[in-house]
Amino acid sequence: MSLQRIFGVVLFVVGIIVFFFGLDASHSLSDQVSKAFVGRFTDATTWYMIGGIASAVAGLLLVLFGGRRKS
Repeated sequence: MSLQRIFGVVLFVVGIIVFFFGLDASHSLSDQVSKAFVGRFTDATTWYMIGGIASAVAGLLLVLFGGRRKS
């Protein structure tokens, strides 16, 4: 397994963990109050979710397409 694919797996796992931290934070009291009055989650929670999804997608792309050798 190439180094790029290993990095992709690590990036994918970290992205999933960060996304679930953001999802868990969205259930907090401050985020629920923000959602009720402002209509959206706090900026930190939103960035955790966006960053987690972006990292997971980047990691998945590295796993699928990283380390291919040109023949």
